[in-house]
Amino acid sequence: MEENEIWAGTFHGRHNGAPAKVTATLDDTRPEPYACTCTCGASRSFLTQDGVFDTAWRHTHPTRLDRLRQWTARLLRTRAAR
Repeated sequence: MEENEIWAGTFHGRHNGAPAKVTATLDDTRPEPYACTCTCGASRSFLTQDGVFDTAWRHTHPTRLDRLRQWTARLLRTRAAR
């Protein structure tokens, strides 16, 4: 975390078969002050707090549809790389 960030929450779970930890933060110096960052490298910022916690939760606890989308995206990436 940066010096000007305030911790808002941490979510532990799994995605793509690996353990994941998402940290939600608040930083008033950014144009979009709310953000969530995952240990996998994914991050997303928000203008308001609406959606921050839901997004962080779904990133670490994907639904069956989310897992199907992830599997399809991986399949298409590997086929495109050939």
